[in-house]
Amino acid sequence: MPGRRPLSALDRTFLAGETREAMMHVGVLAPFSPPDNPPRDFLRSLVDELKRKPKAYPPWTLKLRHPELLASPLQAWIEDDDIDIDYHVRRSALPSPGDERELGILVSRLHSHKIDFHRPPWEVHFIEGLEGGRFAIYFKVHHALVDGFTGMRLLTRSLSHDPDELDTPLFFTRPPHERARHADPPAATLDHLLQLVREQTSTTREVVRAAMTLLRGARSKEPALVAPLQAPTSVLNQRVSRNRRFATQRFDIHRLREVTHAYGGTLNDAVLAVTAGALRRFLLELGSLPDEPMTAMVPVNVRAKGDAGGGNEVGAILASLGTDVEDPRDRLRSIIASTRRAKEQLHGMSKNAMMQYGALLLTPMLLSLVPGAVGRVRPAFNVVISNVPGPDRPIYFRGWRAEAIYPLSIPFHGYGLNITVGSYAGELDFGFTGCRDTVPHLQRLAVYAGEAADELGM
Repeated sequence: MPGRRPLSALDRTFLAGETREAMMHVGVLAPFSPPDNPPRDFLRSLVDELKRKPKAYPPWTLKLRHPELLASPLQAWIEDDDIDIDYHVRRSALPSPGDERELGILVSRLHSHKIDFHRPPWEVHFIEGLEGGRFAIYFKVHHALVDGFTGMRLLTRSLSHDPDELDTPLFFTRPPHERARHADPPAATLDHLLQLVREQTSTTREVVRAAMTLLRGARSKEPALVAPLQAPTSVLNQRVSRNRRFATQRFDIHRLREVTHAYGGTLNDAVLAVTAGALRRFLLELGSLPDEPMTAMVPVNVRAKGDAGGGNEVGAILASLGTDVEDPRDRLRSIIASTRRAKEQLHGMSKNAMMQYGALLLTPMLLSLVPGAVGRVRPAFNVVISNVPGPDRPIYFRGWRAEAIYPLSIPFHGYGLNITVGSYAGELDFGFTGCRDTVPHLQRLAVYAGEAADELGM
């Protein structure tokens, strides 16, 4: 079929996980500050521009071949020849002047709505009415279409680093990058087939070797090496409803990195330490802090440097959050030891092996599909914490400066909180996405993250 594109195994996983309560779309919230003397009819002009039906390009024109049968083995991406841009791009408004709380409430509600799979699975909302003459963009896309790394790359490429550029095309009207032309595949000779067998055998050996190390560590109760199902049960690990809450926090990257480097850690370790401190206080207040250390699943980008992205290519590690440790600095040390040990597992692995090993770590999540299992058996981990690299310079949309880029992600059955962090212009922008019913008072978690950073001198 012309325009047909097969789904990867990970694409299929995200489609298979889609339910009424566990919706597998991700998003971005970006507030924008106005330039000097902004046009009063800025968003109105955008709407008029859309009515002229600009040409759209992949991946924004791709829809599912079988929208009623998401897990069909015949599922594929096909081109939508008559995409309805008016449906995908929408204009919303807050009661003026809208504050950050009202913006968060609106975005929480928008993120609670299921994507329409009869169309290309994405939406963008231009939100006006923010105080100070500002507006915001909320964008959401199903994870089967693009992963967080690709989404951030596409967003960055769709905006401008030049504040004087006033005709920035809308992101879906930009043609995709031309990829390097690959050489013709080798002929299916016996030598070629044997080479493929050798490569797959090598990949399997790498994964088995790492799995055996993980098993031995679990048996010997090595504290730094975290295995699946080692996480304690917690209030975060219950069934979820379809309703979402969203909260944000910002930190200076240089300060986080400086403090963590003093302990031999990385910026990712700083993210985990800030989150762990916030979770510890949050759960203590609820009287629900587990005695054992909580654990995090941390996605790992496995693309080669310079890869422009596309589809889903991620691995995963598991790390201790040291939430049983009272002293913030000792907690940071335990986190650094755990992530270092997890990275040693990936050392020397091929990209395919890292992806297979990550899938192996996540296999126990299937227990959440067993009726009555959620909340009664140990979760594979307690929380997802992702760090997605973004632009290191300010970006603009037709002269309006993006103040921040807050990611939104996926709570699902057994895992009611997802924390995704995006870097932008020297700042780390935290997005806390939680189930409204499973994780009450989510905004407090964002506040406590700020206080946890202060405790560490960040």
